[in-house]
Amino acid sequence: MEQWLKWAIEIQSLAQAGLAYTDNVYDIERYERLREIAAEMLSKKSGLSLERVKGLFCSETGYQTPKLDTRAAIFRDDKILLVHEKNGTWALPGGWCDVLESVASNTVKEVREETGLTAKAVRLIAVQDRNQHNVPVYAYGVCKIFVLCEVIGGSFVPNSETTEIAYFGMEELPAPLAEEKTSREQIEMCFASYLSDRRETLFD
Repeated sequence: MEQWLKWAIEIQSLAQAGLAYTDNVYDIERYERLREIAAEMLSKKSGLSLERVKGLFCSETGYQTPKLDTRAAIFRDDKILLVHEKNGTWALPGGWCDVLESVASNTVKEVREETGLTAKAVRLIAVQDRNQHNVPVYAYGVCKIFVLCEVIGGSFVPNSETTEIAYFGMEELPAPLAEEKTSREQIEMCFASYLSDRRETLFD
């Protein structure tokens, strides 16, 4: 990660924490300005409009923590399940962890919503810092959690997020992958865990 982005993220995090814990009107003004400076840095370097950056970067309140993203690794005949998204890219089924959902239940929910399949979570494969493994780098933290799952029923159901599902061998992965969600290296990691029946959970 480039140093300027680290600085912008740190400034944003400190400002958000300050806004969460202070009642002093002058400190609130200072923290709001610091947050705006961080957004201006990101806008300048990324080419995104300031309004767009503020919407992505400055809309949360409270102490800033990473978001959780769960991804399901489902295999059949030594091939992995990928979903074809509406934008034409392919990814492991998954998404943001919702309120009132655990890692396991959210993974199963995302599989059902994106594929129509009923699955059960079997074991953790890995917990990754998204910005170390996916592009583009996000201005906020994301923990990606990969879960080995088994299908216990169901079939593809048309939905608002995906157009089809398919199983692929490692040497026949489709293009393009949704690199911001699922990289080739992450799919390789899931294959390695599945084929070796490795019980060790990888983590950053």
